[in-house]
Amino acid sequence: MSTLASRRRRSIDFWPGFVDALSSLLMVLVFVLMIFTIGQFVLSDALSGRDKALAALNLELAQLAQTLSMEKEAKLKAEAAIQELSASLASTSGERDALRLNLDSTSATLTQTQAQLEGSEAEVAKLTADINALAELRRQLESEIASKLAELEDNQSKLATQTELSAKSAAQVELLNRQMAALRTQLAELSSALDLAKAQAKAKDVRIDELGKELNLALANKVNELQRYRSDFFGKLRTILGNRSDIQIVGDRFVVQSELLFGSGSDELTPAAQQRLDQLAQTLKEVTAEIPRDIDWVLRIDGHTDKRPINTARFPSNWELSTARAVAIVKHLVVSGIPAHRLAANGFGEFQPLDPTDSPAAYAINRRIEIQLTNR
Repeated sequence: MSTLASRRRRSIDFWPGFVDALSSLLMVLVFVLMIFTIGQFVLSDALSGRDKALAALNLELAQLAQTLSMEKEAKLKAEAAIQELSASLASTSGERDALRLNLDSTSATLTQTQAQLEGSEAEVAKLTADINALAELRRQLESEIASKLAELEDNQSKLATQTELSAKSAAQVELLNRQMAALRTQLAELSSALDLAKAQAKAKDVRIDELGKELNLALANKVNELQRYRSDFFGKLRTILGNRSDIQIVGDRFVVQSELLFGSGSDELTPAAQQRLDQLAQTLKEVTAEIPRDIDWVLRIDGHTDKRPINTARFPSNWELSTARAVAIVKHLVVSGIPAHRLAANGFGEFQPLDPTDSPAAYAINRRIEIQLTNR
């Protein structure tokens, strides 16, 4: 029995306990691996979030750099526009000097001066438009700079919260700050140039006003010069026609009663009227032969009637009668050798009376032909 019990003790099986221990060890290993995997996942997710944030910041920096490049290009365009304005002002100064030298020359030079003055006014208008455009560009640049500064401050705040900001990103931010400072300096220079352009435009406006006054003075001198020839013309005409009460000089006009030239209600010149007009043409030729070529004169013939209406097939109203009489005189003067481009015919009907009363004497005064030697 003792031998049997001893054999049984030797045959005890330890394998189940070993299996249990091994299973427990495996479960512990699996748990440890699971904890490691979860930790790895959490760490990877955190690193991925930081990479995405850094990529977003790099993209914003690239956009800011592109915007600064566009603003730099706009600044270059503005500088080119300022250079063009400077060249235009220099050219205008040359034209101004030419105008000053040519004001005392002939009428052709006066005409050229007027054209140059109009060109200068157009350039001033263009300069004003350019200044307004530069001011608008300045306002836009200031607005964009303020916006970019706000974005930069926001980005800097975001970058400050990232404790692990790379050295490259920091260098880019520093470069962006330097570019912004340079842009502010360029904007200040552009503002100074804009103020200078405004001052030059104002000075040019003053000079244009001076040139206009000088031109008006020169034209007034030409008018006064024609006044002398007009006086000679009226004096010779008065000598030819004699001292008649029905022929008067009123201001700058020679006034002839219609009865001396036409029949009642007619535009046919009487033989005596044709003879007087021949004398008028001869006198006009003598006087105008002395008038300088640069005075653009014209002999104006104005027809007037009294207020009594007329209604015929040929003359439905006093308009037609007064105009037909003026045209008849002009045609006769052309036949007598006066150039047609130096003559003008006008009809005023009864609407410019010398005496508005209703009397035979008033009617006789208002029926008249007025002759005026004047500038075109």
